[in-house]
Amino acid sequence: MPNGQSATPKERPPLLRPWPFVVAFGIVSLLADMVYEGARSIIGPYLGTLGAGATVVGLVAGAGEFIGYGLRVLSGLAVRRTQHYWAWTITGYALTVLSVPLIGTTGLIAPALLLYGTERLGKAVRSPAKDTLLSHASTSTGRGSAFGVHQALDQTGAMLGPLLLAAVLAWHEGDYRLAFGILAVPGVLVLAMLFWLRTRVPNPAAYEHGAPTATTSERTHSPQAKETRVQLPARFWQYTAAVAVLSCGVAPFPLMAFHAQTAGLLSDALVPVVFAVAMAVDGLSGLIVGRLYDRRGPLVLLAVPAAAAIAAISFANTVALVWAGAAVWGIVNGVLDSTVKAVVTELVPSDSRPVAFGWLALVRGLGLLAAGGILGAAYSISPVAAIIVILAANVLASASLTLVLRRLHQH
Repeated sequence: MPNGQSATPKERPPLLRPWPFVVAFGIVSLLADMVYEGARSIIGPYLGTLGAGATVVGLVAGAGEFIGYGLRVLSGLAVRRTQHYWAWTITGYALTVLSVPLIGTTGLIAPALLLYGTERLGKAVRSPAKDTLLSHASTSTGRGSAFGVHQALDQTGAMLGPLLLAAVLAWHEGDYRLAFGILAVPGVLVLAMLFWLRTRVPNPAAYEHGAPTATTSERTHSPQAKETRVQLPARFWQYTAAVAVLSCGVAPFPLMAFHAQTAGLLSDALVPVVFAVAMAVDGLSGLIVGRLYDRRGPLVLLAVPAAAAIAAISFANTVALVWAGAAVWGIVNGVLDSTVKAVVTELVPSDSRPVAFGWLALVRGLGLLAAGGILGAAYSISPVAAIIVILAANVLASASLTLVLRRLHQH
C-alpha cells in the first residue's frame, strides 16, 4: 500500500454462524442467571440473619428492582451514544458476577446492601447493549426464535442457580458464605464465555445483510447517532402509569421468603427451591400469555392484576399457600417481563420504541421500589396489612388497565 494512503476498514464476516452465536449468548445468560437469580432467591433470609427487619428487606428488594430496571434509561442512552456494545455488555456482567460471591463474606448489613445494589446495577448496565448484540444475529435466525431460545436458556439458569443453593444449604445449613461463594464458579465461566464470543464475533452487526461498514467512530459521530427528542403519545403515558400502579401491588420475593422463614414455614434449603419453581412458572407463563395476546388482544393482560392479588396468599401461615402464592407470583413476573411490552408496539411508532421501553422500565422500577418500601412497612405491622395493601393496589391497577386497554382496543 502506498505511503500516505489509509485503507477503509472492511466488515469481516463473523467467525460464528448466527445460531451458534445465539446459543452461546444464551449459555452466557444461563450462567449469569445462576449467579444473580441464585442470589435473589436467598437475599431476604440472609439479610434476616444479619438483623434486618421486614421494612429493610422490602426496601432492599424494591431498590434493587429500581436499579435493575430504572437505570436502563441512562445506560441505553449511553450505549446509543458510544456504540461500544461489547464493552457495556462485559462491564455489566462483570459487575454482577464479581459482586454476588462477596455478599456472603461481609457479615454486615451495609456492605451486603452495597454489593447487592452493585449486582443490580450490572443488570442495568448490560441489558440495552446485550439485547442489541442479540438482535443482530436474530435477523438471520428469526427474531422470535432467537429471543425465544435465549429466554428459555435464561430461565433455565434462573432455576438451576436457586436449586444449586438449595443443595448447598441442605448440605451446610445456614452457611450463606458458602452459598454465595459457590456462585463464583458460574461467574468465572460467564466472563470466559464473553471474552471468547468477543474474539469470535467482534462485530455482530455483520450478521445483518447490508449492514453499513462504517467504523465505530464513524457510527458514533454520524448525524444518525445524534440524540433526538422523542415525543411519546399520551396513551403510552397512561399505560405506563397503569403498569406503575400494578407494580406497586407485586410483592418482592425477598419479602415473601423473609415471611416464610420468620414464620417457620420453610427451611433455608427450601427457600431457593420455591424460587426455582416460581422461575419455571415465569418462563412458561410468558410464552402462554404471549400467544393468547396474539389471538385475543391486549385485554388478556387484565389477568395480571388478578394474579398479583391472588399471589398475596404467600403471606399466609400455611406452607401450601406459600408455595402456591410463589407460583402465581411467577405468572405475574413472567407476563410483566414479556407480554406487557407488546402493548408498547401498538402505542408507539417503531423509531420511538427504544426510548419508550426505557421509560416503561423506569416507571416499572419506580413502582417496584414503592412496593418494596410500602409492603415492607405494612408487613412490619402485620402480614394481614401487607395483604390488604396488595389487594388495594391491584384493584386500582385493574381499573386503570381496563380503561387504557379498552381505549386501545377501540382503535
